[in-house]
Amino acid sequence: MQIDTSKWSGEGTFTQVLLECLRQIDRVALIRVEDAPASRSEADYNFISNEIYVAFRVDVSSAPIRRFGIFPGTREVHRKSMTVADLEQALAASPGVGEPDYADEGMMQYLRAERIIPPYQTRGYKLVEMVRIYEAPNGAQASEGVKT
Repeated sequence: MQIDTSKWSGEGTFTQVLLECLRQIDRVALIRVEDAPASRSEADYNFISNEIYVAFRVDVSSAPIRRFGIFPGTREVHRKSMTVADLEQALAASPGVGEPDYADEGMMQYLRAERIIPPYQTRGYKLVEMVRIYEAPNGAQASEGVKT
């Protein structure tokens, strides 16, 4: 599995929990984490927005074909081993993650909020973390196939 965190600042505890959960799923071949431009900080709240792109492992199998309707042969068939809906079910079954707040066929979104009260009786702030998970574009598919 390849994990690219070069465009991520490392902020977001829920994003780290999601990464640990995604590392446990063997059908995920590539994970890329990026900071989203929507992140910002004010005096009474912090808003962290991260985007996670995943590419699924590609299974390669042989299928019989006939060339020109006469000559028998085989060809390789490439199939993704997982979809975003399958990933949604896998993450929903994880105790630290749960179901997403929003999901469709191309994306999942988690939104977590917590109140942070620093020491020395200073005024607290609200930390809001939004994480979106997308399937990586076709160019980022894992090149390693598993023959079946």
